[in-house]
Amino acid sequence: MAPPRRQPSAVDRNRLWSRLNDAVAKQGVPLPTPVFVVDLDAFDANADDLVRRAGGLPVRIASKSVRVPALIERALAHDGFRGVLAFTLREALWLHRQGICDDILVAYPTVDRGALAELTSSPEAAADIVIMVDSPAHLDVIDGARPPGGAEVRVAVDVDAGLRLAGQHIGPKRSPLQDTASIVALAREIDRRAGFRLVGAMTYEGQVAGLQDVVPTARARSMVLRRLKSLSMSQLAVRRRELDRALRQVADLEFWNGGGSGSVEATAADPVVTEIAAGSGLLVPTLFDHYASFEPRPASYLGLPVVRRPAPGMVTVHGGGIVASGPAGADRLPTPWAPAGLSLTSLEGAGEVQTPITGQPADLLEVGDLVWFRPAKSGEPFEHALSVHLLSGDEFVDTVPTYRGCGQAF
Repeated sequence: MAPPRRQPSAVDRNRLWSRLNDAVAKQGVPLPTPVFVVDLDAFDANADDLVRRAGGLPVRIASKSVRVPALIERALAHDGFRGVLAFTLREALWLHRQGICDDILVAYPTVDRGALAELTSSPEAAADIVIMVDSPAHLDVIDGARPPGGAEVRVAVDVDAGLRLAGQHIGPKRSPLQDTASIVALAREIDRRAGFRLVGAMTYEGQVAGLQDVVPTARARSMVLRRLKSLSMSQLAVRRRELDRALRQVADLEFWNGGGSGSVEATAADPVVTEIAAGSGLLVPTLFDHYASFEPRPASYLGLPVVRRPAPGMVTVHGGGIVASGPAGADRLPTPWAPAGLSLTSLEGAGEVQTPITGQPADLLEVGDLVWFRPAKSGEPFEHALSVHLLSGDEFVDTVPTYRGCGQAF
């Protein structure tokens, strides 16, 4: 395992503070807060790095981790990116209608009958969108929503990619498809039914892609995780090879999707995999800081204004309670990032209305100053924003809408 890559230093973070504040000042008018910013210089460097790590396989952008149409289009414009991994069918249909992408894989099964009716009523959309299934029940729902004479539906099977160890299942609790017999049985059911075509498979090894492996404050746990990740990828390579042989006896698969931002190289090394999924690696939230395989280049920030100075060494900013999904814990909270040296309090954490922060730099902050935070997860914070300011160099070059700013909530 390679040593941890260089983390941004306090000097880097203070330079960032000046850079972001200068960009805000150049606007000439007060900006509504929180101020959401994406650093395009870091975003583009991260996109190039994902392509490099994919080793020649196309990268399918996970839109759940972006949720800003202009940034999805920017990533797709990079050589090496191809297609979108959407998180809902309604999102996929909207992206298709907007002309943003005509190669969309929906990552999760859907029982949204209205969206399914729309899909099967449009031969164009049905030809460009693939939806995920892991049960005959999903096929039943699609059949129930399809209008008479509705379009053929292209589907992919979501195969469980968890590690099986000592009778335990380690990894995301996603698909019930674990053994070859059940997977082939579903493939044969898809092949048997009129109006369906099996075109792909997906194995998301979240226990590898989504867990940091070199956390400085948890060295013993990190050592165990690294071992589990290695075992998981070795076991999965054998399973994928067996499953691929079996599935190709039933259908001519067009793709095999795998990976995530934290496992790009390991997944790309598997000859069965034909494309890599990645999204968080473009913005690099704090939950992606401590991977051995790539250098973190944070690209997403939110600026919150100081509204009180309740005590020496402490200021209170307005808002801040943009908490990431997953198991509740301090690592799901946004991190005060610039200026360096600030931290949340253990009693209040990050609040919806106010967030107290402490540290020596607090005494240098005035009411009205902005403190810049990094979110724990990628994409999710933009559900709280109508627009995002795009930073290049030391100025904002554009302001673009999020999904919510486009009137969409998926």
